[in-house]
Amino acid sequence: MTDWVIWFFQGLAMAIYNIGYALTHLGQWLDWSDKQSLMRFIYYGGSQELFFAALLVFLIVTAIGFWRNQFMWKMVRGLEGFANSVGRFFAWAGIFMVVQQIMIVFLQRVFRVAEITISPFGMDFTKDLSWYGEELKLYNAIIVTLCVTYTFVQGGHVRVDLVYSNVKYRTKKVIDMFGSLFFMLPMATLIWMYSWYFMWRHLITPKVSASDTLERLVEGKSRALKWNVETIGFSPSGFNAYFLFKVLLVAFTLLIFLQAVAFFYRSYLEWKEGPSSEGKYLDLDARDLVEDDALPATHLRAE
Repeated sequence: MTDWVIWFFQGLAMAIYNIGYALTHLGQWLDWSDKQSLMRFIYYGGSQELFFAALLVFLIVTAIGFWRNQFMWKMVRGLEGFANSVGRFFAWAGIFMVVQQIMIVFLQRVFRVAEITISPFGMDFTKDLSWYGEELKLYNAIIVTLCVTYTFVQGGHVRVDLVYSNVKYRTKKVIDMFGSLFFMLPMATLIWMYSWYFMWRHLITPKVSASDTLERLVEGKSRALKWNVETIGFSPSGFNAYFLFKVLLVAFTLLIFLQAVAFFYRSYLEWKEGPSSEGKYLDLDARDLVEDDALPATHLRAE
């Protein structure tokens, strides 16, 4: 037990040095023209050093927020605004998915067209209709992964409630704080650790893994490093950009992590300030919810 405590505080102490070193030596991990620099980026992106750096930043920002609640409210508004902006933008993928599906049906069944050629900026892009048909999965994945926190902020996720609705207001906020700290954040961290290397294994060769040491990546595997983006489809003429799904998984995890922080801050502030602060600064889409007691009309976003 003592070893774990020492390891934890050593990690936090080293995080101060690691953050400072990373900010003052950007070229050593952002200059991807250098193979060793790219390997450092890959290693630290899924390392315990990144975990402790993120934890340290979270603790510092939280401490400032406890001291200055208005600062914490600004963090809530910023993080929720980011989630809303990302979600509202990528929600348009649903329209593209519907239009493309209709186009495929008409071209294939009515006009008997086998392939489509698109010429953006004078460059011909010709693909079989089956390619565009399988591409619909990407639009669906974009909506699921990049609109997840937007839906959370808007209160659109399905909830199974056995206790929450029957407890007092402040008890609800304690449950929310506990859930964000002990469910959302650990889940996001765990998925990140797997999805990070899962993504890079489909972008470069030789393959990388969480068991690789920094020395092995920088001094060994970097010598044979080359880009090897996955372009294998499930059918000969089908969609072949499945590496994008791995990228979306990483983006999804980052959004969940940021929203967990925002939800913890909001729950704490609403717990401290009382029922009058519930839904404060909440940017909801305007819809026919004025008669719904759960969402007062004053919380609706002006269009």
